[in-house]
Amino acid sequence: MLKKQAISNKLMEKIVLGSFETVQINSRKIKAKIDSGADGSSICTSIIKSLELKPLGKKIKIKSSHGATKRELFLGEIIIKGKKLTIEFTAIDRSKLNAKILIGKDILKKGFLVDVSK
Repeated sequence: MLKKQAISNKLMEKIVLGSFETVQINSRKIKAKIDSGADGSSICTSIIKSLELKPLGKKIKIKSSHGATKRELFLGEIIIKGKKLTIEFTAIDRSKLNAKILIGKDILKKGFLVDVSK
């Protein structure tokens, strides 16, 4: 019984996110896609400068269904439902997508659950 209660308490500590959430970066609110299938988080190249994100001066290889690419890394602080995190974003053109930011497992594992019904 204690084991079930411990699991239940851990779940209650998590912040529940829907498929899309409004996040805040440098006082700017932006719509983000929550993707539990994505390993990392990415941001649209068109908003990096206006958000004043810091380039890390390195690129990493990203594998996707479209093949492998090298993407530049940027550092930024993000607030999701009141939780402030410093994270690395990879830069990619997301201008034709519904959200300029994609939040992946690198962020979700820091205390979030995804409920796609929200």
